[in-house]
Amino acid sequence: MTERRNLVVVILDSLRHDVAAAAATPQLDRLGPLERRWSYASWTAPSHYNLLMGLLPHSSPEGVYASDYYQRDYLKYAERLQVPDMEFKRLLPSLWLPTYLHDVLGYGTHARVSMPVLNSTTPINRGFDSFKLMPKHNDMAAMLDDLRFPQLQGPFYALLNVGETHYPYALPDEDPSEWPVISGVHGVLKRVDDDAVDKAEFFDTAAMDRLRARQQRATEYVDGVIGRLFAELPDNTWVVVTADHGELFGEGGYFGHGPIAHEKVHEVPFWEGLVPR
Repeated sequence: MTERRNLVVVILDSLRHDVAAAAATPQLDRLGPLERRWSYASWTAPSHYNLLMGLLPHSSPEGVYASDYYQRDYLKYAERLQVPDMEFKRLLPSLWLPTYLHDVLGYGTHARVSMPVLNSTTPINRGFDSFKLMPKHNDMAAMLDDLRFPQLQGPFYALLNVGETHYPYALPDEDPSEWPVISGVHGVLKRVDDDAVDKAEFFDTAAMDRLRARQQRATEYVDGVIGRLFAELPDNTWVVVTADHGELFGEGGYFGHGPIAHEKVHEVPFWEGLVPR
């Protein structure tokens, strides 16, 4: 009997495709070619709902029925997991990949998340053996310390929601006083009241360029942590690295993501392949 593969899905929160393409990512380049794909939603919570249904960012194909695309997308899991006889009708009625993998295929299921909107009391936490909101929103390395991949018994599925690439695009050791400040509430804020809303002026073009450069720097930093992830994963592990949505750096006069209809909010990078050696 063929050994089932582990599956690790890394979500680089808010990372735009073109920023990923501009970044130096030698570790991710080992995984496979960078693809340009599109997310199903424009902000973290609904995007992760789709991801946990098993619907990874799509290729926006032309001339096909949506139902045919969904079928092909689900059938791809048979290759990823090395389970050729997967019965996707058994994904019903939950329509929830962690539940299917855990209850039907016997996988251990784990999630480590950075964004408070994905905390363990939300509906996202279903079908997992372990689920944890990390103390810091921008420390992927701490997720690896916490999960201890070499000690996990396979097969396993793990979802990592990584926050370094989310505003303020800060590295783990960066002083918060050095973070750029925006007007309004952003995804790492835990209080939503008048005192929590900063009244700073909107970013000008130069500031937008600096923010984009910060996201690129964060991507390059995370690429190094992903190299550590590759080293810690068992050989028989399929890895997907993508983003839940993109980001706007001044296009159309907007910054950020969420209630904005713009292609750059949906355009995301996508890499996948067997863990490189």
